[in-house]
Amino acid sequence: MTATPATETTTERTGTTGAYEPTDRTVPTRSRDRARYDRETVHSILDEAYVCHLGFVRDGAPVVLPTLFARVGESIYIHGSTGSRPLLAAGKADPGLPVCVTVTHVDGLVLARSAFHHSLNYRSVVVHGTAYQVTDEAECRTALDALVDSAVPGRSADIRPANARELAATAVIRVDLTEVSAKLRTGPSSDDAEDLDLPYWAGVVPVAPVFGTPVPASDLAPGIAVPDYITAL
Repeated sequence: MTATPATETTTERTGTTGAYEPTDRTVPTRSRDRARYDRETVHSILDEAYVCHLGFVRDGAPVVLPTLFARVGESIYIHGSTGSRPLLAAGKADPGLPVCVTVTHVDGLVLARSAFHHSLNYRSVVVHGTAYQVTDEAECRTALDALVDSAVPGRSADIRPANARELAATAVIRVDLTEVSAKLRTGPSSDDAEDLDLPYWAGVVPVAPVFGTPVPASDLAPGIAVPDYITAL
């Protein structure tokens, strides 16, 4: 496996204040006023998401895969089987696998009086970078705990940790947050002045995730209650 070029540990790569430097790839060609580069905005969008889309080139063709991820400081981690093609490529490629990682939240359906001005209220992040396979066991365990906790905070401390066999069957890649941008749309519809008197409803329909009532496993031992960190969701 290819060793990562980073010399610091995961715990040392902590988030910092300030902003990411815009680049040619992170400045949008349209609606530039919606772009954000501050770490607080980028991190909050990443931390609220469960799924990212991992884009890379395989055999000369683009591939985009939905997958779970987690942010730890200034890096995001993605895991999969050691036989997964992108994870294999990240381990074989030198120096790593060029990737693009995206995350999107839909916060509202923006309905205008005209078809042209319909839109979405959204928050998104795009990360350009290089994926490296994680070979340090401590970093790998930290990443896997973060992946569990990104779905349900506190869960990694309340389960059996991965054993040696499971670790051997799992690969983890890291993408450092260097070339990053966020883009957001908020607010009402933007109708043309001449359309304001038209007899059509306009407005925003909010969209938000909803957690249902936890359903216990059918083979759960008697007396095991739903943990507080789950009911807190």
